Amino acid sequence: MGQPLNRRGVDTVEQSPTARATRGRPRSEAVERSILDGVIRLIEEGTPLAELSVERIARTAGVGKATIYRRWSGKEEIFVDVLRTLEAPPAVLPGTSMRDDLVVLLEQIRRRGLNLRASAILHNVFAQMKTLPKLWDAYHSTVIEPQRRRAQDVLRRGQENGELRADVDIALAHELFVGPMLVRTVMRSDAPLDEGLSERVVDLVLGGLRPSE
Repeated sequence: MGQPLNRRGVDTVEQSPTARATRGRPRSEAVERSILDGVIRLIEEGTPLAELSVERIARTAGVGKATIYRRWSGKEEIFVDVLRTLEAPPAVLPGTSMRDDLVVLLEQIRRRGLNLRASAILHNVFAQMKTLPKLWDAYHSTVIEPQRRRAQDVLRRGQENGELRADVDIALAHELFVGPMLVRTVMRSDAPLDEGLSERVVDLVLGGLRPSE
Protein backbone atom coordinates (compact mmCIF):
# COMPACT_ATOMS: atom_id res chain seq x y z
CA MET A 1 0.00 0.00 0.00
CA GLY A 2 2.89 2.32 0.69
CA GLN A 3 4.86 4.30 -1.83
CA PRO A 4 8.21 3.01 -3.19
CA LEU A 5 10.78 3.82 -0.56
CA ASN A 6 13.11 6.69 -1.43
CA ARG A 7 14.69 7.77 1.82
CA ARG A 8 16.85 10.65 2.88
CA GLY A 9 19.34 10.54 5.67
CA VAL A 10 18.28 12.58 8.68
CA ASP A 11 21.67 13.12 10.24
CA THR A 12 23.82 12.11 7.27
CA VAL A 13 24.49 13.23 3.69
CA GLU A 14 21.74 12.08 1.35
CA GLN A 15 22.53 8.85 -0.48
CA SER A 16 21.19 7.60 -3.78
CA PRO A 17 18.95 4.49 -3.84
CA THR A 18 21.71 2.64 -5.69
CA ALA A 19 24.28 3.41 -3.01
CA ARG A 20 21.86 2.37 -0.28
CA ALA A 21 20.98 -0.90 -2.05
CA THR A 22 24.57 -1.97 -2.66
CA ARG A 23 25.74 -1.43 0.90
CA GLY A 24 25.83 -4.70 2.85
CA ARG A 25 23.67 -7.66 1.92
CA PRO A 26 20.82 -7.36 -0.62
CA ARG A 27 17.72 -5.81 0.83
CA SER A 28 14.82 -8.05 1.78
CA GLU A 29 11.33 -6.62 1.47
CA ALA A 30 10.04 -9.19 3.95
CA VAL A 31 12.59 -8.14 6.59
CA GLU A 32 11.86 -4.48 5.94
CA ARG A 33 8.14 -5.09 6.28
CA SER A 34 8.63 -6.94 9.57
CA ILE A 35 10.61 -4.01 10.96
CA LEU A 36 7.96 -1.46 9.98
CA ASP A 37 5.22 -3.72 11.33
CA GLY A 38 7.17 -3.99 14.58
CA VAL A 39 7.23 -0.22 14.94
CA ILE A 40 3.49 -0.01 14.25
CA ARG A 41 2.84 -2.71 16.85
CA LEU A 42 4.83 -0.82 19.48
CA ILE A 43 2.98 2.42 18.73
CA GLU A 44 -0.37 0.61 18.91
CA GLU A 45 0.64 -0.69 22.32
CA GLY A 46 1.11 2.91 23.47
CA THR A 47 4.90 3.20 23.37
CA PRO A 48 5.88 6.89 22.92
CA LEU A 49 8.02 7.63 19.87
CA ALA A 50 10.72 9.12 22.11
CA GLU A 51 11.09 5.73 23.82
CA LEU A 52 11.37 3.71 20.61
CA SER A 53 15.08 2.99 20.33
CA VAL A 54 16.63 1.12 17.41
CA GLU A 55 17.50 -1.66 19.85
CA ARG A 56 13.88 -2.01 20.96
CA ILE A 57 12.62 -1.95 17.38
CA ALA A 58 15.12 -4.65 16.41
CA ARG A 59 14.09 -6.82 19.34
CA THR A 60 10.41 -6.50 18.47
CA ALA A 61 11.00 -7.29 14.80
CA GLY A 62 13.30 -10.20 15.63
CA VAL A 63 16.31 -8.81 13.76
CA GLY A 64 19.72 -7.46 14.69
CA LYS A 65 20.47 -3.74 14.96
CA ALA A 66 22.87 -4.06 12.02
CA THR A 67 19.96 -5.21 9.86
CA ILE A 68 18.13 -1.97 10.63
CA TYR A 69 21.16 0.25 10.08
CA ARG A 70 21.67 -1.29 6.64
CA ARG A 71 18.29 0.19 5.70
CA TRP A 72 17.94 3.34 7.80
CA SER A 73 20.40 5.78 9.39
CA GLY A 74 18.30 6.01 12.55
CA LYS A 75 14.85 5.77 14.03
CA GLU A 76 13.67 9.07 12.53
CA GLU A 77 13.99 7.56 9.04
CA ILE A 78 12.06 4.49 10.21
CA PHE A 79 9.21 6.61 11.60
CA VAL A 80 8.93 8.53 8.32
CA ASP A 81 8.68 5.28 6.38
CA VAL A 82 6.03 4.01 8.78
CA LEU A 83 3.96 7.09 7.94
CA ARG A 84 4.59 6.59 4.23
CA THR A 85 3.29 3.02 4.38
CA LEU A 86 0.14 4.24 6.14
CA GLU A 87 -0.56 6.88 3.52
CA ALA A 88 -2.15 6.36 0.13
CA PRO A 89 0.19 6.55 -2.88
CA PRO A 90 0.32 9.82 -4.82
CA ALA A 91 -2.93 10.45 -6.65
CA VAL A 92 -2.96 10.07 -10.42
CA LEU A 93 -3.63 13.46 -11.97
CA PRO A 94 -6.11 13.49 -14.87
CA GLY A 95 -4.18 16.20 -16.72
CA THR A 96 -7.37 17.49 -18.34
CA SER A 97 -7.05 20.94 -16.75
CA MET A 98 -5.36 22.75 -13.89
CA ARG A 99 -8.68 22.86 -12.11
CA ASP A 100 -9.19 19.09 -12.35
CA ASP A 101 -5.66 18.36 -11.15
CA LEU A 102 -6.07 20.71 -8.18
CA VAL A 103 -9.32 19.02 -7.19
CA VAL A 104 -7.57 15.62 -7.16
CA LEU A 105 -4.70 16.97 -5.04
CA LEU A 106 -7.05 18.56 -2.52
CA GLU A 107 -9.20 15.45 -2.45
CA GLN A 108 -6.19 13.44 -1.34
CA ILE A 109 -5.63 15.88 1.54
CA ARG A 110 -9.30 15.61 2.48
CA ARG A 111 -9.18 11.82 2.50
CA ARG A 112 -5.97 11.87 4.52
CA GLY A 113 -7.79 14.03 7.04
CA LEU A 114 -10.62 11.52 7.27
CA ASN A 115 -8.08 8.74 7.71
CA LEU A 116 -6.29 10.69 10.43
CA ARG A 117 -9.54 11.11 12.33
CA ALA A 118 -10.37 7.41 11.98
CA SER A 119 -6.89 6.07 12.73
CA ALA A 120 -5.71 6.18 16.33
CA ILE A 121 -2.15 5.31 15.31
CA LEU A 122 -1.90 8.15 12.77
CA HIS A 123 -3.34 10.64 15.25
CA ASN A 124 -0.91 9.42 17.90
CA VAL A 125 2.14 9.68 15.64
CA PHE A 126 1.29 13.12 14.25
CA ALA A 127 0.63 14.49 17.73
CA GLN A 128 4.02 13.27 18.95
CA MET A 129 5.96 14.32 15.85
CA LYS A 130 5.56 17.98 16.69
CA THR A 131 7.61 17.45 19.87
CA LEU A 132 10.43 15.73 17.93
CA PRO A 133 12.02 18.35 15.64
CA LYS A 134 14.28 15.93 13.75
CA LEU A 135 11.37 13.66 12.92
CA TRP A 136 9.14 16.59 11.95
CA ASP A 137 11.87 17.96 9.65
CA ALA A 138 12.46 14.53 8.10
CA TYR A 139 8.73 14.07 7.45
CA HIS A 140 8.50 17.47 5.80
CA SER A 141 11.53 16.94 3.57
CA THR A 142 10.57 13.46 2.38
CA VAL A 143 6.75 13.60 2.32
CA ILE A 144 5.38 17.15 2.48
CA GLU A 145 7.94 18.92 0.27
CA PRO A 146 7.48 16.57 -2.75
CA GLN A 147 3.72 17.10 -2.47
CA ARG A 148 4.21 20.87 -2.38
CA ARG A 149 6.45 20.80 -5.47
CA ARG A 150 3.93 18.65 -7.33
CA ALA A 151 1.08 21.05 -6.61
CA GLN A 152 3.15 24.07 -7.61
CA ASP A 153 4.05 22.35 -10.89
CA VAL A 154 0.32 22.02 -11.59
CA LEU A 155 -0.13 25.75 -10.97
CA ARG A 156 2.81 26.63 -13.21
CA ARG A 157 1.35 24.58 -16.05
CA GLY A 158 -1.95 26.37 -15.51
CA GLN A 159 -0.15 29.70 -15.72
CA GLU A 160 1.59 28.66 -18.93
CA ASN A 161 -1.62 27.58 -20.67
CA GLY A 162 -3.64 30.58 -19.54
CA GLU A 163 -5.76 28.99 -16.80
CA LEU A 164 -4.06 31.11 -14.15
CA ARG A 165 -3.14 34.80 -14.32
CA ALA A 166 0.47 35.42 -15.30
CA ASP A 167 1.06 37.77 -12.36
CA VAL A 168 -0.02 35.26 -9.68
CA ASP A 169 2.61 34.25 -7.11
CA ILE A 170 2.73 30.45 -7.42
CA ALA A 171 3.84 29.79 -3.83
CA LEU A 172 1.11 32.04 -2.44
CA ALA A 173 -1.52 30.57 -4.76
CA HIS A 174 -0.62 27.09 -3.57
CA GLU A 175 -1.17 28.16 0.04
CA LEU A 176 -4.53 29.67 -0.90
CA PHE A 177 -5.69 26.35 -2.33
CA VAL A 178 -4.40 23.96 0.33
CA GLY A 179 -4.83 26.29 3.31
CA PRO A 180 -8.58 25.80 3.82
CA MET A 181 -8.23 22.02 3.58
CA LEU A 182 -5.32 21.94 6.02
CA VAL A 183 -7.27 24.06 8.50
CA ARG A 184 -10.07 21.50 8.47
CA THR A 185 -7.84 18.42 8.53
CA VAL A 186 -5.18 19.56 10.99
CA MET A 187 -6.37 22.51 13.08
CA ARG A 188 -10.11 21.87 13.34
CA SER A 189 -10.87 18.24 14.02
CA ASP A 190 -14.56 19.13 14.38
CA ALA A 191 -14.85 20.76 10.95
CA PRO A 192 -16.76 18.80 8.27
CA LEU A 193 -14.81 17.10 5.48
CA ASP A 194 -17.81 16.39 3.32
CA GLU A 195 -17.92 15.19 -0.29
CA GLY A 196 -17.53 18.03 -2.76
CA LEU A 197 -15.40 20.16 -0.45
CA SER A 198 -12.36 19.93 -2.73
CA GLU A 199 -14.34 21.19 -5.71
CA ARG A 200 -15.81 24.06 -3.71
CA VAL A 201 -12.42 25.20 -2.42
CA VAL A 202 -10.78 25.06 -5.86
CA ASP A 203 -13.62 26.88 -7.61
CA LEU A 204 -13.82 29.57 -4.93
CA VAL A 205 -10.09 30.36 -5.09
CA LEU A 206 -9.95 30.13 -8.88
CA GLY A 207 -12.70 32.72 -9.04
CA GLY A 208 -10.16 35.33 -8.02
CA LEU A 209 -7.11 33.96 -9.85
CA ARG A 210 -8.37 33.24 -13.35
CA PRO A 211 -7.41 35.66 -16.14
CA SER A 212 -9.96 38.36 -16.90
CA GLU A 213 -12.21 37.66 -19.87
